[in-house]
Amino acid sequence: MKFGVLYGIGVGPGDPDLMTLKGARVLEGCRHVFVPKARSENGSIALAIAGRRLRADSRIYELVFPMSADSGELSRRWAEAARSVSDVVSTGEDACFLTLGDPLLYSTYIYLVRALREQLPGLEVVTVPGITAFSAAAALAEFPIGEGKQMVVIIPVSDDLDVIGKALTEAGTVILMKVGRRLDKVLDFIEQAGFLDRAVYVARAGLEGQQVEVDLRKLRRQKQEADYLSILLVHTGV
Repeated sequence: MKFGVLYGIGVGPGDPDLMTLKGARVLEGCRHVFVPKARSENGSIALAIAGRRLRADSRIYELVFPMSADSGELSRRWAEAARSVSDVVSTGEDACFLTLGDPLLYSTYIYLVRALREQLPGLEVVTVPGITAFSAAAALAEFPIGEGKQMVVIIPVSDDLDVIGKALTEAGTVILMKVGRRLDKVLDFIEQAGFLDRAVYVARAGLEGQQVEVDLRKLRRQKQEADYLSILLVHTGV
């Protein structure tokens, strides 16, 4: 039996024009399109970004990946999602999986591919890289991510914030992704380290409601909760 190919396509941070030419070309030739969602009632942001690249006869399959810390539930979800993709590629037809940013940077795609490898060890997988959210954020804020030989540290913000304090003691740039509801606590760490004036905040880069803030003190006065799709870029070096 000859399987189809699974293409993992990074659609970029939000602006449809930031989707790569290769990603657009592959998607335009693919009829079966899988998209991730955090909740069953919400739409897929990745699908909205790539929507104009879809074929007229595209079939859309929504895969719900809940934001849960329950490893058992997550494993079940990965396996279910992998079976859905397996059902398509087992017919010999190709399939695409769309994901925000880059497919191999904190993406659900990573877990999907692992689960698929268990079910279909011989499956061909082609990953099409995408522009990361922090690259878009840096461009919007004119914020150099790396200079000379300085280190760059990428941290997905979680409940364990001590790792942020440690990273801020190193020279270079610290990228804090998916800040969301932990914004105030993260700002405390940055202020205590003395870098509040050397940081920028970007939320929903390239999407509706985009916010770019270079005066982080203003964030303390925000009435609404920080968006999950938010990033802090901090210069800790000279």
